[in-house]
Amino acid sequence: MSDSTATLKSTLRADMTAAMKAKDTLRLQTLRMVLAAIQTEEVSGKEARELTDDDVLKVLAKESKKRGEAAEIYTENGRGELAANERAEAQIIDEYLPTPLTDAELADVVDTALAQVAEQIGERPGMKQMGQVMKAATTLAAGKADGSRISKAVKDRL
Repeated sequence: MSDSTATLKSTLRADMTAAMKAKDTLRLQTLRMVLAAIQTEEVSGKEARELTDDDVLKVLAKESKKRGEAAEIYTENGRGELAANERAEAQIIDEYLPTPLTDAELADVVDTALAQVAEQIGERPGMKQMGQVMKAATTLAAGKADGSRISKAVKDRL
């Protein structure tokens, strides 16, 4: 398998091996947990399957979000050292995620989605068509913005 066809999962595995050799405990543990989450996702459902890079990105985004939420809870409860650890793990996971869209880029994505839906239905979409616009915008954002940001941007434009 050449590097150009290397999957995100194989990159994560290779980086885990490198972290092991470098004795980078935090990175090693984080990548181990992420790969375990990917494996869990692969065997969930009716039959085991190989995740695509897009599926792996979804798992990574979920894991990163979990770390962020845990860090907030730890901070609220005065557990700074635990919060710092969660944030450090989230940063490692975020290295593998696509760069999030800026608000301006997200607005462009929503405008494009609105235009696509307008073309399909023959009129400017309203709140009734929010689902259609959300679907188009989510596809266009390709994992570079989470659902709540897309939803807010769509609502602002409708």
